[in-house]
Amino acid sequence: MRFEEREIVLKDGRKCILKPNSPEYAEAMIEYLTKTSGETEFLLRYPDEVNYTLENEQEILQRLLEDPYVIMMAAIVDGKVAGNGSVSGIGDKRKIRHRCSMAIALYEEYWGLGIGTAMIGYMTELAREIGWHQMDLEVVAENEQAQALYKKCGFIESGRRHNALLFDDGTYHDEILMYKDLK
Repeated sequence: MRFEEREIVLKDGRKCILKPNSPEYAEAMIEYLTKTSGETEFLLRYPDEVNYTLENEQEILQRLLEDPYVIMMAAIVDGKVAGNGSVSGIGDKRKIRHRCSMAIALYEEYWGLGIGTAMIGYMTELAREIGWHQMDLEVVAENEQAQALYKKCGFIESGRRHNALLFDDGTYHDEILMYKDLK
């Protein structure tokens, strides 16, 4: 989805641009996916599972940019990708097409600067414009920092998936299910 860029001022005084992610950021996105996956155990992938080619990532970003029902947002600070967020529909069946799912991650060095709050706020506005009524997400139960952010942004805990994730160290982890009413 194409949408207007938005500039925000971070807690440290720097400026951040929230804009549609696009093929021009393909190489930076591959690096971002790899590095952020290693910075926290709370993302769904491990660094060795990021195996996109530059061409493949460019194609993906172009396809998502043109899709009016997918929000793919990049946060750019000092010309560098600082984070990425996405919103997409749960499905096209009538009973569930009112719902969308949100995901977000930032490089660790950008945590706590207000980027996540701003991205979630802007993605919420865009999701309402698309016509979705509810935004869902899942978060690892031990990720209290993310849960606090989501609650601050209006998400409510609605359930738990027991042993939803199996980490490489053999430990199981629950997922907390959260939603936000967009009506």
